[in-house]
Amino acid sequence: MKRSEINEILRAGDVFIRTFGYVMPPFAYWSPDQMRMAEHAEIKARGLGWDITDYGQEKFNQLGLFLFTTRNGLAEDLTRGRGMVYAEKIMISRNQQLSPMHHHILKTEDIINRGGGRLVLELFNLAVDGGIDREHEVSVPVDGIMRRVDAGGLLKLDPGESVTLHPNIWHAFWGEGDVLIGEVSTVNDDRSDNIFEADIGRFANVDEDEAPVHLLVSDYDQFLKGNV
Repeated sequence: MKRSEINEILRAGDVFIRTFGYVMPPFAYWSPDQMRMAEHAEIKARGLGWDITDYGQEKFNQLGLFLFTTRNGLAEDLTRGRGMVYAEKIMISRNQQLSPMHHHILKTEDIINRGGGRLVLELFNLAVDGGIDREHEVSVPVDGIMRRVDAGGLLKLDPGESVTLHPNIWHAFWGEGDVLIGEVSTVNDDRSDNIFEADIGRFANVDEDEAPVHLLVSDYDQFLKGNV
């Protein structure tokens, strides 16, 4: 993705989020220079901030997701069983924009339709060999009530509804209309806890055709190297 495209997506996404009365934390609006000068060690270590991805496929409008991580624990918190064992994100899935089929090894997550259109999830169980179980129905809690769909069935969430997905649930999702999505989960690790069905990456490959307005989480290693 070109940095100019990322900058524009970021600006438009921020406007969309604000229409729902959701307010970002102050560090969301720090410039790269402000981020370098600030005490950003915890932001970097916890992977907080902007995350715009096309999964390395260069077709964001068809295959992509807009995310902002507002809070996140660390792997050692989970190991100890105490501390910040949770994470939270706000996301945008544009109309018919696919987040591809994947599951998590450790993370359990609540996916919440915060407003806009309808959120659609395609669901499968995890097969014994680690692949996709295309035979058995899937059971998931939707706001505390168990829902069952056939393998590959579609679960549709209206604004206000949410679903809990455990690590053994394969899922892809998209919006019918533009959707604001909340995620509340156990500790989030986007570098190692996303198992995709397809051979794709988690982050975008960035062509630096202009300066970043704000840094992405995937920029931190490059732009904040040695600044802690």
